[in-house]
Amino acid sequence: MEIQSHSGHFKLWRELELHEFQQKFVIKAAESTDQGFAIRRSDGTVEPLSGDDVSTNSRKVSTIYGVVGTIRSLAATHVLVITSRKEVGSYVGFPVFRVMSMKFLSCNEALRLPNHQEKRDEAYFRTLLRVIESTPGLYYSYETDITLSLQRRFKLTEGRMSKPIWKQADPRFVWNRNILEELIENKIRGSIPLIWEQIVDLSYKPRLNVIDHDQTSKVVERHFRDITQRYGEMIAVDLTDKHGDEGQLSAAFAAEMQKLPNVRYVSFDFHHYCGKSNLENIQVLYDQVSEDFEKQGYFLVDAEGKILLEQKGVIRSNCIDCLDRTNVTQSYQAQKSLNAQLQRLGVLSSEEGISIFSEDFEIFRTLWVEQGDELSLEYSGTHALKRDLVRFEYAHLMTFMLFQDAIDLVSGHYTVNINNPSPFQQNGFESFSYLPVASALIIGGLTATSVSLNQAGRNAQTIVSSIICAGVTAGMMALIKTNGRQICSRPRLCGLL
Repeated sequence: MEIQSHSGHFKLWRELELHEFQQKFVIKAAESTDQGFAIRRSDGTVEPLSGDDVSTNSRKVSTIYGVVGTIRSLAATHVLVITSRKEVGSYVGFPVFRVMSMKFLSCNEALRLPNHQEKRDEAYFRTLLRVIESTPGLYYSYETDITLSLQRRFKLTEGRMSKPIWKQADPRFVWNRNILEELIENKIRGSIPLIWEQIVDLSYKPRLNVIDHDQTSKVVERHFRDITQRYGEMIAVDLTDKHGDEGQLSAAFAAEMQKLPNVRYVSFDFHHYCGKSNLENIQVLYDQVSEDFEKQGYFLVDAEGKILLEQKGVIRSNCIDCLDRTNVTQSYQAQKSLNAQLQRLGVLSSEEGISIFSEDFEIFRTLWVEQGDELSLEYSGTHALKRDLVRFEYAHLMTFMLFQDAIDLVSGHYTVNINNPSPFQQNGFESFSYLPVASALIIGGLTATSVSLNQAGRNAQTIVSSIICAGVTAGMMALIKTNGRQICSRPRLCGLL
């Protein structure tokens, strides 16, 4: 909740009181009696505080640490609040917090849904809300905008700095932007920037398909023009394999980059050079880009606020959907940049690096490992591949299947509307219950085939049984394979493209 101080600057209250009444929720600043708002439990309408709201005793009072926003399901409006937080660092002298837990406050729950399908849909939406409540890797600050780099922040005019934080912020990095809209003023993937798809089916490695579209060149040009305008000179590093489906995608990307003379394109087959844990070979890539990378520089400001150096460009790392490749590459570049900055400040000599300080270097490496983990959790619902190979459990599978639906809901890619057809109509292979049944039939068929084959030498009838079992099992496997896209079309709110 944001207020304007006497100096003209805005601030966020660090602690709020949640008062639960029979007819409404009241959220107000812990240190003030008149700063806050009320939410009607009958329909979720947001209202300014009244005298009765602050003078009447509520049946329950609890402390919360922020209001994230609102989401509508078929039957209710839900207000998401932060119930616990942890201070994890600081930015330009102001604390940065990690969201540790959240909770939805549900309004107009008495609304009755007219049919069975809508009741099923509402139950699924409620499940997604529980997934959202436990979303990891969300950070915020009460006193400063953490969506802007230090360089962009220093270039903001005083007039903009006096605006509310949500107006200063870069909307691309405001994770609750969509669900916050109703309350405002009380009203990495890092992949190839082409038009392409990789539809998940039951294949171990689903095929890639580069879409030949007459707008491809314009899409690529517009994408890099936007990045160049924001960040300056650009080096596009392609980390994809140079054979198979990835090779076709890489070749298409290289062809498009030839049309952009102002962007340097560098192709680096990560798996060829750094496979089998030969990560030290990332130096081969750095040798190719080091001159331009060092010219791009970094942002440096002295204690008096005088700008000494500005960063003049960035490296855009591209891969398919593998955060490991991107994270290894970018962490190596970050280490090089940190060394240069510490050398400039006199902390290190020109021949030294951060690695000589074992404790600090471990903190630096842990930072990048955990960043990769959290990005992977937000992107796929599971930990980064190299971190989590031995920790995959059934719960992770279920979370993965719900996670993208939850993200689509909270980001506004899907909006719940009771007048629209249900996105969960189950028919044929779209039924989620079909997969375990089909799996059981295949396992049973393989077992029966194996048993009958072991006895096949005894009589002709057993041989016929073996053939029938094998044929039925093969047919079931072919049927599942053919309909793999439908079986794997989870998440499903936004459907298959």
